[in-house]
Amino acid sequence: MLMMKYGIIGAGAMGVRFGAMMQENAGIDVDYIETWEPNIERIKEQGGVSIARDHQNRHIIPVNIYQPEEYHGHPNVWIIFKKQMQLAEELERDSQAGIFHSDQYVFSAMNGMGHFEKITKYFPADHIICGTAMIATRMDAPGDVDFMGPVGSEQMHMARYNNERPDAIVQQVFDDFAKADLGPIFADEWKGMCMSKVVFNAVCNTLCTMFEIQMGQFIVYDGVKEMARQLFDEAFDACERAGIYLVESRQEETDSVISISKAYKYHYPSMYQDFSKGRPTEVDYINGYIAKLGREHDYVCKTHEFVVHEVHLAETMRQFKQSAQA
Repeated sequence: MLMMKYGIIGAGAMGVRFGAMMQENAGIDVDYIETWEPNIERIKEQGGVSIARDHQNRHIIPVNIYQPEEYHGHPNVWIIFKKQMQLAEELERDSQAGIFHSDQYVFSAMNGMGHFEKITKYFPADHIICGTAMIATRMDAPGDVDFMGPVGSEQMHMARYNNERPDAIVQQVFDDFAKADLGPIFADEWKGMCMSKVVFNAVCNTLCTMFEIQMGQFIVYDGVKEMARQLFDEAFDACERAGIYLVESRQEETDSVISISKAYKYHYPSMYQDFSKGRPTEVDYINGYIAKLGREHDYVCKTHEFVVHEVHLAETMRQFKQSAQA
């Protein structure tokens, strides 16, 4: 058994969720790299990250947090959780700071698609572990994270970027995630695995954001399955034309909208969390990616293209709402 050290790039909701569970449940050594100054300052002021689960049992977990330029550690594996729009700048800053080394592996389970292409600029393909995480988490303020869902509800998938069988390092990452109760499952192929999460987010994240509702409120509407099926059918058609075959079937994806939304009924998806705080959303990397994939293979995802415009229109309209409230 290898004793591994991990570095987490991005001390936001999901970065903290992974790191805290690895520390608390498995006693694994974790460092954080962060570039958002208010987050760094708050974590240092309160002596760690403030953690709760479903708003209960809030407590402080001490963490080691650094800006890239002040970090001199050498983790075996980096775990990356940044927003898609921030990733290229973050990786370049980290590289310039000299924190990446040729022997290191990297894991990421970010929302959307496009991040692994950016990561390949800094890590070889056989050192990249792709992931998805059906793990709902929210960050309400700097240094303040809430795990959503009951203990034991965590589930994630992982596969190598080269689609080879796990080597010793990848197997140890899997074992460490299992000890941390993150619920890892190996997948055979990374694109189908990741797109399964993308097409789910293209329904729940995007529609909840447009109507500013929790997932449990979303499924109260009787027409949810019909709406979901329309979006899923376009996404599956685009993926199949691109030679990408998802982990779940169309029916399983449709059914999961109801089952997962029930499990996380009080959760506002991450896209809404960005939208509500006036930040750009990742819709271009979710619905927009599906639409782009379709266009590249002579198929037009009309609903996804329309939804992307709707979300960007809602983002634009914020300025008028803010002016009216001023």
